[in-house]
Amino acid sequence: MRAVITVIGKDMVGILAKVSTTCAAANANIIEVTQYVLREFFAMVMLVDLEKMNCELSEFREDLRRNAEDMTIHVMHEDIFNSMHRV
Repeated sequence: MRAVITVIGKDMVGILAKVSTTCAAANANIIEVTQYVLREFFAMVMLVDLEKMNCELSEFREDLRRNAEDMTIHVMHEDIFNSMHRV
């Protein structure tokens, strides 16, 4: 079971650290990360493994949003992501 995490906001020091620390606390393994800095904006997409996570997905989602205060963060279960992006 995996999830896609997207993070968008103004570029600042520590964004990746905040998100990855929250993932580590929930025991969500980061499988892949792509990030971009476009002038003053930051964008990141992460694929995380939820198999050994120690909390519910809803709690994990709220922790991510709480810990990255000035960012827009979305967490979407892989099944929902795949269903939305089927051609």
